[in-house]
Amino acid sequence: MERTAIIERIRTIVTNVVGHGNFEMRDDLVAADVAGWDSLTHMTIITQLEAGFGVRFKLREVNKLKNMGSLVELVASKVAS
Repeated sequence: MERTAIIERIRTIVTNVVGHGNFEMRDDLVAADVAGWDSLTHMTIITQLEAGFGVRFKLREVNKLKNMGSLVELVASKVAS
């Protein structure tokens, strides 16, 4: 799956969970940049990503995420394997 398709699917999931699309998808995007993205919605987003991509994340992988770029790379690595 190409990076652009992964980014679009992640954007759709985040938009559905937080209830709006008032953010720009960029590698340096962090949860604090998105209204409504708190610790609870973060876990919901992770769960939805796992279901949407058919992957499972380890807790340490989730804890290492720094920004949207690292999330995209993690999803891409899971989808490729």
